[in-house]
Amino acid sequence: MRIHHARPFSRRNFLRGLTLAGTAGLLALRPKPVAAEPPPETTRLRLVRTPSICQAPQYVAEELLRTEGFTDVQYLVKPTPGDIGPALASGEADINLHFAGPLIIGLDAGEPIVILAGGHIGCFELFVTERIRAIRDLKGKTIAVPGLGSPPYVFLASILAYVGLDPRRDVHWVTHPAPESMRLFAEAKIDAYLGFPPEPQELRARQIGHVLLNSSVDRPWSQYFCCMVAGNREFVQKHPVASKRAVRAMLKAASLCALEADRSAQLLVDKGFQTPYAFAFQTMQEVPYGRWREYNPEDTIRFYALRLHEAGMIKSTPQTIIAQGTDWRFLNELKKELKG
Repeated sequence: MRIHHARPFSRRNFLRGLTLAGTAGLLALRPKPVAAEPPPETTRLRLVRTPSICQAPQYVAEELLRTEGFTDVQYLVKPTPGDIGPALASGEADINLHFAGPLIIGLDAGEPIVILAGGHIGCFELFVTERIRAIRDLKGKTIAVPGLGSPPYVFLASILAYVGLDPRRDVHWVTHPAPESMRLFAEAKIDAYLGFPPEPQELRARQIGHVLLNSSVDRPWSQYFCCMVAGNREFVQKHPVASKRAVRAMLKAASLCALEADRSAQLLVDKGFQTPYAFAFQTMQEVPYGRWREYNPEDTIRFYALRLHEAGMIKSTPQTIIAQGTDWRFLNELKKELKG
């Protein structure tokens, strides 16, 4: 594999470079739509930072958020992606990318969150040992997850339910932190591991196990969003202008990740994510960023809500989740404003 060498870099140079490359026009980085709006009701925006680099758009978005009027952009450091939902529900965080399944479970439980847009298509990969050749072969096998209710558990449960397995009875779950799970998988002490970037890139580089399912390319998972933009309900209700501006910055940043993979990858490294540049660059190339216009986020809610209902993890119908837990006003406006 050819390694792209890092170049001298800063966030402002990143945006300046986009203009030089002609990318600004593709992203509709024009001042008129923003200038026509009132300023955000608050200039502070709090997001969550976890080790998962598939959520790169919200880190790439930092300078874009500042151009939207947020002078105080805070990233709350959390140890796992599973901490994002509670941070949004409690109001500790205002807006964030988060995985579709856990968001639906939170909404079913009555958490005060609202889904605002699709973020990007699948990023998780399911690694298994050599003797497993199909999802149904996981019956009776041991799978490690960070916790019951964690994003990997939720996605795996939906995958098992889709092929007719009962995640509560047909597999043996053990809980370990992600690094420990990867070690156990490498030693063949567990049978399957579902990873988020940069974990799949590392496992493939080390030639550990084989990929049984890649949600970026394998149907039906590749037809739905993996991560979605969600907000604390009270924040969105009180700050509609700020919410729209934040969503706009994150959607533009998703397109940047697709169009400027090398610069986006370097930004992650510069921001201190503990991942080699090569893995970050692979992630930018492999995850289908920039498709937020093409997919219907309601289809994602409907698909995962049905799977989670089959798995006995939620009681609400998909339509109830959509009616009570989504708000597409900003997305619909931005689709008209940000024409490619």
